[in-house]
Amino acid sequence: MSLETVKQRMEYLRMQYAPGHLSELLNDATKHKVSHLDFFDNILKLEIEHREESRIHTSLKVSSLPKGMHLDNFDYMFQPAVEKTRIDYLAGCDFIRAKENILFFGPPGVGKTHLAVGLGVRATELGYSVIYYTVEELLQQLKRRADIPVSKQRRQSYVKNALVVLDELGYQVLDRQETHLFFQFISARYVKGSLIVTSNRSVKDWVQIFAGDEMATTAILDRLFHKSHLFNIDGRSYRLKDFDQMLNKEKRQERDE
Repeated sequence: MSLETVKQRMEYLRMQYAPGHLSELLNDATKHKVSHLDFFDNILKLEIEHREESRIHTSLKVSSLPKGMHLDNFDYMFQPAVEKTRIDYLAGCDFIRAKENILFFGPPGVGKTHLAVGLGVRATELGYSVIYYTVEELLQQLKRRADIPVSKQRRQSYVKNALVVLDELGYQVLDRQETHLFFQFISARYVKGSLIVTSNRSVKDWVQIFAGDEMATTAILDRLFHKSHLFNIDGRSYRLKDFDQMLNKEKRQERDE
């Protein structure tokens, strides 16, 4: 049997990556006297690894998660208010299986979005469906289908995905229609799917976000906080870190002069 025939049969089985590396794998197996079983296993591992990389790449693209934010490049030394052990536990994504939520509170620049996105990336790597929205983006989606109850919109990403990462709650005040639609969204996901929410406003200020509607705010909080993990991050801004370093450098230079 020729090598080309084997490649054709692999391609017939829709193996996309391993056929192109068959000669290399065969030479390596001959050189190191690899057993037939190990040789076959190496072919399968190579194909599986490529498919997994391709799946993750496609899933991350579909998720709209911002690029470059991963749990392994979060600076816990700069932001000691974040308990790494808690983040590491959540990175196992048991909270998604349990339909639990995560809420990050804190002023701008403290790493809320970084952690939320990092957990979203991790969930994608583990095979969960994930979608990212800013609150403004979500409201635009909800308004397009305002005539249909959110609970009936089962094909929409903000309903069907296992995890929704919702960023920047508190940067804009919602009117009554937006508040109603947001409540529908929270209710549609309640105990059916997980949410990660970031907010620059403390809970006591949320009634101001939701059109001053105390009843709606209470209902939203009740559903969000049930089975949730809360993080209050009170620290320095990452975005101002370089600026602070520059100021300190200038001060040192002035002292030296």
